[in-house]
Amino acid sequence: MSGLLDKINGPADVKALEREELGELAQEIRFRMINIVSRTGGHLAASLGAVELAVALHYVLESPKDKIIWDVGHQAYAHKLLTGRGNRFDTLRQAGGVSGFPRRSESEHDAFDTGHGSTAIAAGVGMAKARDLAGEDYVVAAVVGDGAMSGGMAFEALNLAGHLGTGLIVVLNDNQMSISRNVGALASYLGRLRTDPYYLRAKSDFEGLMSKLPLGDSLLEAVDRFKDGIKQLLLPGMLFEELGFTYLGPVDGHQLSDLVDALKQAHTLSRPVLIHVMTQKGRGYVHAENDAAKWHRTGAFDIDSGEPSSVSSDLSYTHVFGDTMVALAEREPRLVAITAAMKEGTGLREFAERFPDRFFDVGMAEQTAVTFAAGLASRGMRPVAAVYSTFLQRAYDQIVHDVALPRLPVILAVDRAGLVGEDGPTHHGVFDLAYLRHVPGLAVMAPKDLWELAAMLETAVELDGPSAIRYPRGEGANPPAGRAAAIPVGKGELLREGDSVALIALGAMVAPALGAARVLSERGIDAAVVNARFAKPLDAELVDDVARVCGRVVTVEENAAAGGFGSAVAECLHRQGLCVPVLCLGIPDAFVEHGRREELLSSVGLEADAIAQKIAHFVEVDARTVVP
Repeated sequence: MSGLLDKINGPADVKALEREELGELAQEIRFRMINIVSRTGGHLAASLGAVELAVALHYVLESPKDKIIWDVGHQAYAHKLLTGRGNRFDTLRQAGGVSGFPRRSESEHDAFDTGHGSTAIAAGVGMAKARDLAGEDYVVAAVVGDGAMSGGMAFEALNLAGHLGTGLIVVLNDNQMSISRNVGALASYLGRLRTDPYYLRAKSDFEGLMSKLPLGDSLLEAVDRFKDGIKQLLLPGMLFEELGFTYLGPVDGHQLSDLVDALKQAHTLSRPVLIHVMTQKGRGYVHAENDAAKWHRTGAFDIDSGEPSSVSSDLSYTHVFGDTMVALAEREPRLVAITAAMKEGTGLREFAERFPDRFFDVGMAEQTAVTFAAGLASRGMRPVAAVYSTFLQRAYDQIVHDVALPRLPVILAVDRAGLVGEDGPTHHGVFDLAYLRHVPGLAVMAPKDLWELAAMLETAVELDGPSAIRYPRGEGANPPAGRAAAIPVGKGELLREGDSVALIALGAMVAPALGAARVLSERGIDAAVVNARFAKPLDAELVDDVARVCGRVVTVEENAAAGGFGSAVAECLHRQGLCVPVLCLGIPDAFVEHGRREELLSSVGLEADAIAQKIAHFVEVDARTVVP
């Protein structure tokens, strides 16, 4: 027997429901979401908490005419189920299937592509002003989590929206979480709004009292000034009111009638409105309710037990990073760790527990993370800022201006470098080599295995200047047994001798390069393989040696080929006056879609057989062009 959700082919079907049917629809959405994500994996907890919110938005607004922007986007699964993607939702995050994030190319109901936090309000203000300039009439609503509100861009956009004064609805989805539990003054402020019933009565009681007093004009003016000061101390939402928003709330985000009423009230106003909605991350699935951070993003799992469907016995790079950080901190009292709302994701949970005074979570604010690290380093500390590659892009200016220019010993731990799999193009870390290697004085490293990751952290702590270590998501080989020795800066290693072609690989691409060399040997092509270790400073002497012996060079990197590691090798050869053919293998000049990492590597030709095939063609073509 089909339920309400099976009859929903778009927002018009939601609007056709009776109000009392909305709760039943929400329950069906949760059931479908848990069932599908248990097989595909995905961002479960955040989306479970936003089910009623999605239902209410589509019940009140008229998408796609009205624009709904989901900040970050990992809370938008219910939105996808309500906008014509229910019959394909079982392909979630699979190659060729439904994206885990809003994509304009996927649906007209996805008003803006999102995957990074704190962007929706700025985009919403832009859409609202475009509407005004074109003389059009539609609603713009930006749904922003309280974690994303810790990002400076969100407040910049609030300030702009209040200044412009145009009609915009900001829905603050307050679940006290980003990925890790929220930190900082804003989180404390929102907590007071959530929990103090006096806040909810203060405004009407105070203003009612003032209106009854017989006051002269001068005294009334003084009281008004006094009243404004008291309101800032006592009243809910005054922070937002002072920024030019009408504040509505707090609203129970799981009471559909309250949500619908608040949205309808906001709909009637032609100025910026903020609706403060309180939700529970993981709502409706007991395991996610009990540990929302763990269930923020999950692989496939057993619904009843909550246990993963498969468990790897191998260690991950993130795990080894976390263990090495703890070991380093035991020996080096100056070592501190910084993350941007990613304590669990970056492997720093144990560090935070062992060294709480030396662990700092700055919230979803990568720019602040890097400059905060620079401030620590300027006073003699050894800060390690652990940030995903895709999010470190947001702190580029801080790396250049605040870290590299003053040559401060900040260590950037660049997690999730390369293709990350099912999260897709907003999360692939394929640009960091290009945007880091040209920064003067910044050492850039990439380990081929787990031992090298530990060794590179030892190296970085000893440096007097800035450094970055990029490493992939997932498991690795050769875990460190005991303390790893530091690696000489700028020194690669020759792993395999050969005289037909030199394969110079970096980081996670060393293993596929070795595999390609074995395949090539069966075709009579003797390939040398170099583990570069450093993208900067490059081991120019080793590059020169293998290039002279082999006469041909192939670089392999899990990074955008344009301006990446291969370009660095080509520049090095040019500086040394070596004119040899160079083939640069890497991510092509296009955004890579979502799918399993192995599938994606194969699709861009970065697995052993594909690398070997390209090199064989390269060698054969080059051989034909040589004049006898």
